[in-house]
Amino acid sequence: MKTAGAELVDVHSDVDHHRSVFTFLGPADVVERAALALGAVAIARIDLRRHAGVHPRVGALDVMPFVPLRGSSMADAVTAARRVGGALAAAHAVPVFFYGEAALRPRWRELPAARRGGFERLAERMAEADGAPDAGPAAPHPSAGASIIGARGPLIAFNAVLDVADLGTARAVASAIREAGGGLSRVRALGVFLPSRALAQVSMNLLDYRVTPVAAACTRVEAEARRRGATVREYELVGCAPHDALAAWPPDLAPIRNLRPAQLLPSELFAAC
Repeated sequence: MKTAGAELVDVHSDVDHHRSVFTFLGPADVVERAALALGAVAIARIDLRRHAGVHPRVGALDVMPFVPLRGSSMADAVTAARRVGGALAAAHAVPVFFYGEAALRPRWRELPAARRGGFERLAERMAEADGAPDAGPAAPHPSAGASIIGARGPLIAFNAVLDVADLGTARAVASAIREAGGGLSRVRALGVFLPSRALAQVSMNLLDYRVTPVAAACTRVEAEARRRGATVREYELVGCAPHDALAAWPPDLAPIRNLRPAQLLPSELFAAC
């Protein structure tokens, strides 16, 4: 699957999360074509009835965010998200929910709310009042579930691998640092267990790294882990991030594993977001 003019800058796959994250750039029309091509492959090849992983999901093409870069606006990203979502639903009979700045209803604006209950409870949730999708059929696709498509600013997905196998420790740390639990502003987090490594992980989404910098979030993670008798072994960046978010990594924090230069995009790309 190739789309002329689209630049694939990163692919992150994880056996325990059992998901892949693709990051690609290009002009709006090119990115829309690439998004539809990627969606078609995911829907055709992934059967969620036989899928399991530690990361929440409701669809084979689970979430697709459009992020405006220099020279475009959030309104452009919203237009692209809604256009791709409508085309995807029409072509593959997959329900689509719009989230973030592309949301049409408050209920679906936040991604965790749209994913709550996962694929296994998707049909039940869609049958609720205000549970119908924004595009596509009123019931889940049998094997591909539903897709959540939206527009947002740059989000940094960053994981902290602990040196313990205890899931309770990871969940306690996640609860202490996330905004919803009274922790850090614009930070989401959950604790998961990584069977392939027999270790626990704190999986974070930093919704605005200018409000809560990555290093500040990790400093808090390490302090909360120490309080519970654990330490952070290493971090990992999922996908890409603005260069200034990670360029000067404090030496007193655990290292970032396998960070590649291509994952750090020029910060000026995000100036308009």
